[in-house]
Amino acid sequence: MNVPDPRNMDIVVFVGDQLVPRKEAKVSVFDSVVQGGDAVWEGLRVYKGRIAALDGHLERLQNSAKTLAFETVPSSDEVRDALFSTLQANDMRDEAHIRLTLTRGEKTTSGMNPRFNQSGCTLIVLAEWKPPVYSDNGIRVITASTRRNTPQCLDSKIHHNNLLNNILASIEANVANADSAIMLDVHGFVSETNDTNLFIVKNGIVSTPHADSCLPGLTRQMILDICRENNIPAEERNISLTELYTASEVFTSGTMGELTPVLEADGRQIADGKVGELTTRLQALHREFAFEHGTALPF
Repeated sequence: MNVPDPRNMDIVVFVGDQLVPRKEAKVSVFDSVVQGGDAVWEGLRVYKGRIAALDGHLERLQNSAKTLAFETVPSSDEVRDALFSTLQANDMRDEAHIRLTLTRGEKTTSGMNPRFNQSGCTLIVLAEWKPPVYSDNGIRVITASTRRNTPQCLDSKIHHNNLLNNILASIEANVANADSAIMLDVHGFVSETNDTNLFIVKNGIVSTPHADSCLPGLTRQMILDICRENNIPAEERNISLTELYTASEVFTSGTMGELTPVLEADGRQIADGKVGELTTRLQALHREFAFEHGTALPF
């Protein structure tokens, strides 16, 4: 098996209540995440001995679990201890990404009904050596035909594992040989990409879609906070594709990709097709902010 970073072949993973080698990191076929994608998750990044926005991620995990009526949910302190133990066991203090998953747990028999869950949640902490998924040099995107979930169907504020509509959009990007796919809401406004939030810059103003049909990402919120701290005009509003095509800069935000310039959308070059000055400035400010406001590792 080829993995992007050979160091990840020997990692240990926290599953349930213990650390196990990668090859032994498994859940039951009766687990809810297998039966119906019935789980919630968070993605976290480690910067030079600090975890960015840890408290925010843990709060969102608890909120998602409560909304889905999970029972016997581990406390944020228990999850925090599992995170720290996993990172310490792998000697990870920088350039690491953590996929934190909390499933409804193992069922007594197959089926979607939560009444079959009687043993409590399953906690998974998967930490890998992983740089940002996209290049600082920029990406190409296309608009997917698959729409982002509306709150009438599935509230995007639940950070759940049922990601099939995002995956369908990602397939469209793969077929088009693009790096990512823009997803629109049911009204035709830009929502986000299949795996990140979106920002445009026009007339010196940084704009991002309302967090109605997209995830209110923690990196997204960092960018809004950074803009306000540095007197950069920023707003949340509806954004059309025309506005995106004709913006002076476009970039995405997310824990996996940090801030990534978008140089082309649906075959339209964004401005001069180069990384914008404000995007470059915000990339540096974000990395500084993520470190300074991060939670220090206890080892």
